Amino acid sequence: MDPLRDARRIVIKVGSAMLVDAASGCLRTGWLAGLAEDIAALKGQGRDVLVVSSGSIALGRQVLRLASGVLAPDASQAAAAVGQIRLARAYEEALALHDLTTAQILLTLEDSANRRRYLNARGTLAVLLNTGAVPIINENDTVATDEIRFGDNDRLAAQVAAMAGADVLVLLSDVDGLYTANPQGSAAAAHLAIVTGITPEIEAMAGGAGTDGAKGGMKTKLMAARTAMQAGCAMAIMEGTRARPITALAGGAPATWFLPRTSPAAARKQWIASMKPCGILTVDAGAVAALRAGKSLLPAGVCAVAGEFRRGDPVTIAGPGGEVFARGLVNYPSAEAVRIAGARSGDIAHILGYAGRATLVHRDDMVL
Repeated sequence: MDPLRDARRIVIKVGSAMLVDAASGCLRTGWLAGLAEDIAALKGQGRDVLVVSSGSIALGRQVLRLASGVLAPDASQAAAAVGQIRLARAYEEALALHDLTTAQILLTLEDSANRRRYLNARGTLAVLLNTGAVPIINENDTVATDEIRFGDNDRLAAQVAAMAGADVLVLLSDVDGLYTANPQGSAAAAHLAIVTGITPEIEAMAGGAGTDGAKGGMKTKLMAARTAMQAGCAMAIMEGTRARPITALAGGAPATWFLPRTSPAAARKQWIASMKPCGILTVDAGAVAALRAGKSLLPAGVCAVAGEFRRGDPVTIAGPGGEVFARGLVNYPSAEAVRIAGARSGDIAHILGYAGRATLVHRDDMVL
């Protein structure tokens, strides 16, 4: 199996060393143009593409003429505020040449840890991808003090891949993968082409950060690999400074592939099934048949609501006889679920006073 060839949805993580010239602090426009060509080619094949990009601080510090070396947290935040505008504009201009629409999303790891914020972000990504846009995602460095201090866009990329249900995550780095030892200090270091599990032995092979200005090292990449694999997403680490890096990867360029044992959909279903439910939705026979046929749960099919829960909490779904046959993440808090139970989706706005979601539990957030 070729993970990249078979991927329907791909996340590309771009490191600062790819985008910004270390000597001048300027954007590498030629390299970005090549990446845009790669993204356009993937989109032309009907794939979804998301980009998690570093580089805002590196670009901003050059504009603000900040001294070289490690920046204080407030200086990093100021540089990010300036650089993020330029970073987003650069992607927009590069992808516009291929008639691609870009969207900017600023996230932190906290956004993926909080279930309700996670669902909001997941919903936003779903709409953007369904409309053909290319989300350009970065850490919200102007407020995420801890992320600035420790730096982990690698892990953020893995969280985004899990959130979006991506099949492949590609980390464009200054190294071509994982070695058994530091290749710069050991002639015996061997390149690993495939990794199927993050074992203590694999973790021991990780070193520190590489390129000056880059905050993530092999350790954060292994943490990203663990997250991606648990979500059923294959991950590649490759040397990305070359022109057209994704084309090179598809052509067999050296890389380390971390291969999961399951698919993104199966991993998500397993995650939902493992949660402790906070309530019960009892549905009619028609809804049972619809859910078993792969449909989402609409309010009209709900006969009763029990328990106290908030939006995004796990609930069990029972048939008219009380038999539990499904579990899912609910789109409304219990108080509102009680009010719209049995109602048509078109009446939700009138009942609640705002235009809510049409489904009580979406099929993508449900396991039978």
